[in-house]
Amino acid sequence: MNETTDLGNASILEPGLRLRKDRIPSPAGQENHDNDQLYEQKSLLLESHRSCEQKKSSDSPGGNEATQEDERFMGMLPLLQAHHAMERMEEFVCKVWEGRWRVISFDVLPDWLKDNDYLLHGHRPPMPSFRACFKSIFRIHTETGNIWTHLLGCVFFLCLGIFYMFRPNMSFVAPVQEKVVVGMFFLGAILCLSFSWLFHTVYCHSEGVSRIFSKLDYSGIALLIMGSFVPWLYYSFYCNPQPYFIYLIVICVLGIAAIIVSQWDRFATPQYRAVRAGVFLALGLSGVIPTLHFVISEGLLKAATMGQIGWLALMACLYITGAALYAARIPERFFPGKCDIWFHSHQLFHVFVVAGAFVHFHGVSNLQEFRFMVGGGCSEDEMQ
Repeated sequence: MNETTDLGNASILEPGLRLRKDRIPSPAGQENHDNDQLYEQKSLLLESHRSCEQKKSSDSPGGNEATQEDERFMGMLPLLQAHHAMERMEEFVCKVWEGRWRVISFDVLPDWLKDNDYLLHGHRPPMPSFRACFKSIFRIHTETGNIWTHLLGCVFFLCLGIFYMFRPNMSFVAPVQEKVVVGMFFLGAILCLSFSWLFHTVYCHSEGVSRIFSKLDYSGIALLIMGSFVPWLYYSFYCNPQPYFIYLIVICVLGIAAIIVSQWDRFATPQYRAVRAGVFLALGLSGVIPTLHFVISEGLLKAATMGQIGWLALMACLYITGAALYAARIPERFFPGKCDIWFHSHQLFHVFVVAGAFVHFHGVSNLQEFRFMVGGGCSEDEMQ
């Protein structure tokens, strides 16, 4: 009876022990050598087990030695199972490294990758390889649109900024000052868009990498808002520098405070989505105060023409609309599973951010041209 049971166990274990030597794809010769050694060790264990069974069948009265051999073999079974698990893990990592991974559904994502439960399919699996993360830029998944909207936007503003900085000095009243203040806007826009597409590229790498780059992403948003204020305040209060410096200091303090808050680990969790949108929305809406100051002091007509308030209002509408869609997760909230790859709220938010930044640059360019036509002089009424 014992012999039948042991033979049955051997028949069950034998397929698990027969592993092909070329199971794991390995580019290095050292890994092939390790696999050969592992295969030889398993072959020796299998032969030992077979010889043990033959000995038991030929000498059944002395079953104590056979039982000891069998117990010794069974004691090494967890080691073989561990080696098998390691092989499967290495095979999975190699497949991910070579870009042969497949998108997965939201349900099987680890908790640190679960952000929007209305996006049901098309998610990248955890990929602990920066090379695999960057190669995923050219694959179709839930982050493809998020990456490319801000990657292309970053390249666009980088080229636009270089072109603007190399404009001839004769096009400016005060070339150094004006290029510096407009350059602050370009710097904020490029950093914001760069941090954004990098975060969406590598956030599936690991929980620690995701946490670091999410903080950079949120800091970039604050830098864009701060940089956008600098040229508008400079040109709007060109002849009255005192309120310009006061408002600039206030917006810098508020922006730094927003950056500090964004370093809180819970700030990046899905439960704080509305809080994130509210913090950056409040930072942007702080510009209402200097805008009202300018309208009251200069008059609505002058504010609409010289101050380019219309373009500023359009920029605010674009930013607010994008933030509202992001916070409410529209449209995927009403069409779960239908906007997994394209046109979900985060993609639309990215598009509105790029559009709002360009509208702001257009308004600032008009302010610069108006100041160039008027000249650098200021009347007594303007300096009051």
